[in-house]
Amino acid sequence: MKTAIVNLATIVTGDWRDPIAPGDSILMKDGTIEAVGTVEASRIEDCDVVLDAGGMTAMPGMIDSQVHNTFGDYTPRQKTVGFLESYLHGGTTTSITACEVHVPGRPSDPEGVKALAIAAKKCFDNYRPGGMRVHAGAVILEPGLTAEDFDEMADKGIWLAKAGFGKFQSPFEYTPYVKMAQASGMIVNCHTGGASIPDSSAIIGKHLMDMRPDVSFHVNGGPVAMPDEDFAPIVNETEIALQICQAGNIRTALLCLNLAVEADQYDRFLIATDTPTGTGVMPLGMIKSVCELSCLSEYPAEMIIAAATGNVAKVYRLDTGFLKPGLEADVLVLDNPLGCSKDDALGSIKNGDFPAIAACFTSGVPRFIGKSRNTPPPTRKSSIAKNNQPNLFSPAAHV
Repeated sequence: MKTAIVNLATIVTGDWRDPIAPGDSILMKDGTIEAVGTVEASRIEDCDVVLDAGGMTAMPGMIDSQVHNTFGDYTPRQKTVGFLESYLHGGTTTSITACEVHVPGRPSDPEGVKALAIAAKKCFDNYRPGGMRVHAGAVILEPGLTAEDFDEMADKGIWLAKAGFGKFQSPFEYTPYVKMAQASGMIVNCHTGGASIPDSSAIIGKHLMDMRPDVSFHVNGGPVAMPDEDFAPIVNETEIALQICQAGNIRTALLCLNLAVEADQYDRFLIATDTPTGTGVMPLGMIKSVCELSCLSEYPAEMIIAAATGNVAKVYRLDTGFLKPGLEADVLVLDNPLGCSKDDALGSIKNGDFPAIAACFTSGVPRFIGKSRNTPPPTRKSSIAKNNQPNLFSPAAHV
């Protein structure tokens, strides 16, 4: 399929160093972005679907790097069906598993955790709820796993591991397992802060300094934050990515944000949700954090957006998260919500108001056009200028 978005007022790239692209159009073909900015009319005429954005704003689809998926679009923690498709209507086009720890009766022996990770990955390789891409299958680090086990899983496509829920006596015991997983090419995420569920450990700065995982999950607390004095050493003395979560502590999220910027380490600053958990199912969790960090800090909205898009893509080695040619065509079209005191989507976000999501494309395919079922309606009007597909891409069925 070849699709295009035209008549955009602003294109947010997802790159905080170069956040706004000149031009007014985005061209997508066969799942990837072909052009951003000025696109010749002849290339637009050749499209299957053309969306006239009516002066709205485009940005990359958001990447939630801490989603507690299990199997299918269902969360047993909150007994909710269809939560991932609902997150898509909140602007999350890619989800990364926090490990399948919420699977009822989940195993803790080496063979069991290997099988769970492999099965989850292979299921979501074939399943895209609502069009969302889900990177499932993170092995839970448990005693007894060997270097050969990690190599075997890596050969089967497992590239994520999770520390924090294993049956270890001390968090320091995770360190050799973190190293084995990393040696097999896996990205290791680590629970941070107070214990969140049975079998989880309180993990604070001294443990992270010893383990050196790739990503500190909910570094601002999930939901309980580590001591304030632990943040500066993690920011300044390690290369650990600093993932803050909506289900965490907003005060320490701002503390971490400011420390990362001051240390010129903003590339390591990531936004996620850490849901569904006891905090609940939060379809607007990602954009809520973007709005909160924008309106409560001095930084522009487009810079904060990068922490939910391009920064995440770089840390997790994904080919999405930016509006740039050659990358996956995951695109949101936003506007200031009806009744907002600001003039556009970026102004709305900086003001702390949820923007209206007027359209969502994943892999270049429109998943809905008109309005999201989870955000306020847009102020401007978009329209489908061309459509030769047997689909109106209307969200009406979801309202």
